[in-house]
Amino acid sequence: MSAHTSAPVELNADVGEFVPPGEEAAAAAVLGMLETVVRNAYDKTNPKLARRDAHAKAHGVVKATFKVLDNLSPDLKVGIFAEPATYDAWIRYSNGNTTPQADSVGDGRGMAIKLMNVPGSPSTTQDFLMINFPAFFCRNAPDYVIFQKNPMKFFFSFWNPIKFRLKEAWVAFSIARQTVRNPLNIRYWSMTPYLFGDFACKFSAKPRDPLSKFTGSAGPDFLRDNMAAQLAEGGVTFDFMVQRRTNPATMPVEDPTVTWSETESPFVPIATITIPQQIFDTPAQNTFAENLTYTPWHCIPAHRPLGGINRLRKVVYDGISRLRHELNHVVRKEPTDFSI
Repeated sequence: MSAHTSAPVELNADVGEFVPPGEEAAAAAVLGMLETVVRNAYDKTNPKLARRDAHAKAHGVVKATFKVLDNLSPDLKVGIFAEPATYDAWIRYSNGNTTPQADSVGDGRGMAIKLMNVPGSPSTTQDFLMINFPAFFCRNAPDYVIFQKNPMKFFFSFWNPIKFRLKEAWVAFSIARQTVRNPLNIRYWSMTPYLFGDFACKFSAKPRDPLSKFTGSAGPDFLRDNMAAQLAEGGVTFDFMVQRRTNPATMPVEDPTVTWSETESPFVPIATITIPQQIFDTPAQNTFAENLTYTPWHCIPAHRPLGGINRLRKVVYDGISRLRHELNHVVRKEPTDFSI
């Protein structure tokens, strides 16, 4: 399959999916623009390295276990959560920007979870991608084309107040303005919706107390430094949670700029993530981190991604992964254990 093709997505109108006009062409346009971004950045690096078009800077990839809770109510026993199970996982923490930059710069912070050896997954893995804010700043692929060409025009339409995208601008500002000192100390959300059996849902991961004491802000890579200091001393735990879509009127599937109310539908714990004490900041593991591919489309059918932004991700994430692996002369493959 070429970088410009992707398997079709079977829509589910029962959970609110629909395709806006121009989505397929918009997705192809976004992929083309981002391929150019990756190639231009590759040409400027020495030694040559093709990075991701987003979340280019990793703070580290760490070993973890993902344990499905054994006391779930029947309505939560869905997909990988149907039975108690424990999965080995690789978790990548990152900054959201296209270009690696100092951690003091406002940015989204990502937590990407990859469960290994998942029955029923064509990739053998189940990925959950999250950032430290519950909403995204683009509604769909056509909007993302405008954003990618000119962010200021996207948000403020060359100062035509009638066409301002104030909600989207507020989401982008809210993501960037957060103060983060340690990626292990903050909560993450999926932003976009997913199937949860017959229902739509969103996911979230929240660290348990006590939070890490390592919160220094010296140097350009203090997020990595604080993670490394914490995990050298001891492990951390996250609650992995699900939020069921209970009100279609206020919880749209095709508009991830809307935060689903936790008052209407609280997040419920369904698994425990344990990141044990470890040393992760090594050249070999950092190279392994660069070569991993994360996408919400590494999944079983019961947790299929929903909505236009996720359909855009299917095209873009696959295309960019193929491109950077080709440029870096690395074979694409999914991990099956903790060897690197």
